Amino acid sequence: MTDNDIHDGSSDRSVAPDGGTATDAARKHQNTNYLDEEVNLLNPSTAYMRDHLRIVWSGFIVWALIVFGPVTLTAIAPETMTSITVPPGFPLHYFTVALGGPTGALLLAFWYARKRDALDEKYGIDHSGVGTDTASDSGERGEAAATDGGVEQ
Repeated sequence: MTDNDIHDGSSDRSVAPDGGTATDAARKHQNTNYLDEEVNLLNPSTAYMRDHLRIVWSGFIVWALIVFGPVTLTAIAPETMTSITVPPGFPLHYFTVALGGPTGALLLAFWYARKRDALDEKYGIDHSGVGTDTASDSGERGEAAATDGGVEQ
């Protein structure tokens, strides 16, 4: 059962939707001209850039630990890394490099995709219309994307 009463005592039912913008971050993101903003990896100028760089740097640190951690531990403590065996009998250094590295990279890619989707949802970025050519099929053309220089030919 849906609630169709507007609860203010009036009979005016001409309430219009707000366009679906959910958060303040999404509204602020939609009003930002990213072509005029400074791109600085150490001091991002917008909240979206700061949040995205936080995800990228976090992933980079985890990736560096996954890739260089086992090799560094083997160089520091070779006896420990080669004497410990992991079922089905592989030395620990081999197991962590051969299976841990690729598995970690796969999990890291999955983690990044999930975090990026959550970030896009937070800032109201919708990718459902990207890559489709439905507007040109109906004879209308949308605005040129910022990535192509904004020039419509």
